[in-house]
Amino acid sequence: MAEINQKNKTNTNKKKVFKNIVEGRLYVQSTFNNTLVTITDTKGKVINWSSAGNCGFKGSRKSTPFAATTAIEKALEEAKKHGLKRLEVYLNGPGVGRDAALRFLRSKRDFDIDKIADVTPIPHNGPRPPKQRRV
Repeated sequence: MAEINQKNKTNTNKKKVFKNIVEGRLYVQSTFNNTLVTITDTKGKVINWSSAGNCGFKGSRKSTPFAATTAIEKALEEAKKHGLKRLEVYLNGPGVGRDAALRFLRSKRDFDIDKIADVTPIPHNGPRPPKQRRV
């Protein structure tokens, strides 16, 4: 008879530590399929993150402005617990979450927004075009 060894496991509930962070950065990466929201401190350490998929949206509903707004709202509510007051906003990508993020941040007056920047990479010349088609 095989004896099963079970280690004595104790359930340890970790207490969530809320940091006292006043300034932070909000990164909104908006693709055609999803919107990712990351909140960091000024050094770049992640405080909180959220996405449209993390908020319960699936499939084509992830790529809606409402899903992006929900993701941003969820991330900012968590960040508010850490004492966040001032934000710098960085938008990235071509999706619909960009406009939704700006509309939401303008209507929400809980945070002081210092800077809004678009950091979407744009090619200056791009790759070499394909050779001409011969018919």
